[in-house]
Amino acid sequence: MIFARSLAKKTVLLSDGTVVGTVYNITADLKTGSLLEILVRPQSNIPELEKENGLYIIPFETVKSIADYIVIDRRMLRKA
Repeated sequence: MIFARSLAKKTVLLSDGTVVGTVYNITADLKTGSLLEILVRPQSNIPELEKENGLYIIPFETVKSIADYIVIDRRMLRKA
């Protein structure tokens, strides 16, 4: 089990090691409890990522792993 507070300010990386930025917030479906998106404060320009109000919006389904970092599967970004 992962608590949302443990994700706060974690560094987000792409699967190729590119630093995306740090977690700003997370959106969830309150009815199901499913995590929907990670909002990331950018540290680099990633063309595959949508930006809104200065933050990257990353679908949670693209998360490959969560440990010391949150790793996003870059190949899945192209499909999302």
